[in-house]
Amino acid sequence: MPTAAETAAPVAEPRLAAHERKVEEIAARVRDLVGRGEPVHIHKGGVHHVVPLPNDPRFRSRPIDVSSLREILSIDPEAKECVAEPGVTFAEVARATLAHGLLPTVVPELEGITLGGAVAGCSVESMSYRHGGFHDSCREYEVVTGDGQVRTLERDKDAALFEMVHGSYGTLAILTKLRFRLVEAKQFVKLEYRSFDTAAKFDAAMRARCAAGDYAFIDGIVHSPTEHVLCLGRFTDRAPYVSSYRWLDVFYKSTRTRKEDYLSTIDYCFRYDTECHWLTKTLPPLEWKPVRFLVGKWVLGSNNLIEWSRRLEPILGLKKRPDVVVDVFIPSKRYLDFWSWYEREFRFYPLWVIPYRIPRPYPWINRDYAQKMDDELFYDCAVYGKPNGDPIIDYSKLLEEKTHELHGIKTLISRNHYDEATFWRVYDRPNYEAAKRQLDPSNIFPDLFTKLHRVE
Repeated sequence: MPTAAETAAPVAEPRLAAHERKVEEIAARVRDLVGRGEPVHIHKGGVHHVVPLPNDPRFRSRPIDVSSLREILSIDPEAKECVAEPGVTFAEVARATLAHGLLPTVVPELEGITLGGAVAGCSVESMSYRHGGFHDSCREYEVVTGDGQVRTLERDKDAALFEMVHGSYGTLAILTKLRFRLVEAKQFVKLEYRSFDTAAKFDAAMRARCAAGDYAFIDGIVHSPTEHVLCLGRFTDRAPYVSSYRWLDVFYKSTRTRKEDYLSTIDYCFRYDTECHWLTKTLPPLEWKPVRFLVGKWVLGSNNLIEWSRRLEPILGLKKRPDVVVDVFIPSKRYLDFWSWYEREFRFYPLWVIPYRIPRPYPWINRDYAQKMDDELFYDCAVYGKPNGDPIIDYSKLLEEKTHELHGIKTLISRNHYDEATFWRVYDRPNYEAAKRQLDPSNIFPDLFTKLHRVE
């Protein structure tokens, strides 16, 4: 990994030349596979931030290995811009940019999430009320198309294709390089916690703070029907103390008891990583300090916990259904409707709530559906770990249906129940197929519905 000094300049020739060689090798591999008529998938290496499902067929096709694309190519402090390969993690980028007093506009909450994953899927965090998702900060993508050509897509010049790369889940092209903007940051974050006993009060306070824009970070955690905590953060140069939630203490629990807190900026960015949100809650001893003291090094942290989930897939396969792990984006004006239903029918806590502003309607959303959404501020309601063993009710399907009823968007990282007609009433088929014809004319990658319709 280049040092901060090495990356504080335009892309150096040796790094650029090495990048171009890697990309050409990938492009040659694609060209070799085009004529075989076999399905392929992109192998990025590392952990996958999609929910493991029994008998998941996505990785049975022939792989195209892009795991070499893991370098930060440049950081320009004056232009507040970074150029990097898609396999770089946000943890690596955040540490490198903080050395220059900068951060990406959105730093997803788990250390192993990669830049490419945030573009291909979705990304959200507590600066999203201002900046939307990570994709909204990107200015340029380099891709290898489905016929093995290398193309550069610019937001201003190639908007139709550029925008469709977002949310395409590796079904249009292989992302090989990104150029994205940065924002100013400081070394510490001061957190304030405001508690409310009703969803209406919580919603009103969140709306007021989003409208005022007087905090850098805004999100919330609902601990119970009468414990709604609004989490507000500001950058600061100094901290009277610095809390750590990397080992013995549990961050999400602290929001229930504290009124304020100070974290280093890097620890704030990844405050949920140690528990992978609250995945440790599914095995209660992992939240006990003696157990964390003894085995924390080997089991805590999102990468460890996701890897253990992968190893336990055969056991997961014994369950009738996997637990519900999914984000749903609800139009903010429908949040109280959602909450009323959630409190009555779903009843799983904590619930993470993150305001997310869409700066413009995304073209991958069906135009008619977008008109029904009729909002620019959404609440990402993140459900992580709801048990789903009821013999009658499939809570994954229930949540998907409610999200659709409220004209929201469900991320596609887990089980997806939509039939094909319903799927394309949410996603824009004409725009997707137009991009497919240009970026993957040989159909070497599966289409979006085929890849992600994963019920069991």
